[in-house]
Amino acid sequence: MTTTLYDHIAGDWLSEVPTGLFIGGRWRPSSSGDCIDVIDPSIERCLARVADGTVDDGLAAVEAAAAAAAGWAATPPRRRAEILRRAFERMTARAATLAKLISLENGKALRDAEGEVAYAAEFFRWYAEEAVRIDGSLGLAPGGANRILVQHQPVGISVLVTPWNFPAAMATRKIGPALAAGCTCILKPATETPLTALAVAQILAEAGVPDGVVNVVTTRRSGPVVSAMLHDPRVRKLSFTGSTAVGRTLLREAADQVIGCSMELGGNAPFLVFEDADLDAAVEGAMVAKMRNGGEACTAANRFYVHRSVIDAFARTFADRMAGVRMGPGVDPATGLGPLVNAASRSKVAALVEDAVHRGANVLTGGQVPSGAGYFYPPTVLTDVAADSALLREEIFGPVAPIMPFDTEDEAIAAANDTEYGLVAYVYTGDLARGLRVGERLESGMIALNRGLVSDPAAPFGGVKQSGLGREGSHHGLLEFMEVKYIATTW
Repeated sequence: MTTTLYDHIAGDWLSEVPTGLFIGGRWRPSSSGDCIDVIDPSIERCLARVADGTVDDGLAAVEAAAAAAAGWAATPPRRRAEILRRAFERMTARAATLAKLISLENGKALRDAEGEVAYAAEFFRWYAEEAVRIDGSLGLAPGGANRILVQHQPVGISVLVTPWNFPAAMATRKIGPALAAGCTCILKPATETPLTALAVAQILAEAGVPDGVVNVVTTRRSGPVVSAMLHDPRVRKLSFTGSTAVGRTLLREAADQVIGCSMELGGNAPFLVFEDADLDAAVEGAMVAKMRNGGEACTAANRFYVHRSVIDAFARTFADRMAGVRMGPGVDPATGLGPLVNAASRSKVAALVEDAVHRGANVLTGGQVPSGAGYFYPPTVLTDVAADSALLREEIFGPVAPIMPFDTEDEAIAAANDTEYGLVAYVYTGDLARGLRVGERLESGMIALNRGLVSDPAAPFGGVKQSGLGREGSHHGLLEFMEVKYIATTW
């Protein structure tokens, strides 16, 4: 992309995106005066500089959230719902601008960014509707001595930590239910993609969110800042999306104050193709499951297990489709695959492929780092992948698809479950009974049956094993931000 095109896309509106910390309804610099450079991974150029928050800034955000907590919890559900609805409308109206912003700071293809904005906005609409459906119950104790009254109340101040791969959707998927439940919150977005989070905060303020209800702290000092907030006794909830390794650390931090945790962690999704599957549909689904967001998604298909009788046909067609994907800057509408988010991510993906090739894998397409600026890695398909290859154990987080054969249903299920992760699994078969049977045996929180996509604001998103705790989206996501209170009364 030329400098002229870059300036044309970024110049006029990027200057309008806030770059300070958002605390207590005000934009302010970091208490240290330090800033973070936000890099466009397509051309390795600085887009903007945002405030680099300190521990004191994090605690100031907790103070602001605490000052607003009682008033927001007492706000009628209908009013909270109307604010969320206005946020949905404003976000939808600015969809094109937000998509370009995401593409610039994240690198993802514009079509993926447009899909993310639509998905992200839906969480505000969904939780606008859920805010007025916070139910309780009234029953009679079995012995007849008292009534059992059960209520749901806001859990309290919530710390929300989000990743860089879906900077808008991961923010709204947490902020939406927190606000609907009556909680105030502090959002700590990823260092790589803070601009989108700040733009979302601006939209919420315009929609009428009271001062202090939503606060945003951008920082390179993530560990100390989040730790300080989790050790403030006023904080009662942590919602984190990110790697399993960081999740384990945060769970230990949260234990000191016995803070409730929702964790959406890593994935290593299997993609199973049985001999009776519609291969054209399976390839189409594989392109979605693998290449959505360039493979930088916890839901991305990582391990492709294909019945031996159809593996050659599947691999050949899939490789042809992957080879036809156009790489380029994310904001170019013709781009099908943008860069990875940073140099470290690309180095990891390249190392995983090199390890697999060293162990005997065959490269059908891709597999080489291209020259030039930008953190690009091509769509890559591998066959004959050894069982001890690192990319079968680790989350790839890139456009790489290793394909392995299987002979029996039991063998496919055993291979799919042979991982510490359990977020999502994909199954393609022409037999619905088999699909449901296999789905029940797969150790995953979500199953995509003859589909390449599972995410939906109305569905409970989350995993089992070391892929996380709790659920986001749906009514379940609202309950993550609520406590159950039981009142015994003889009335």
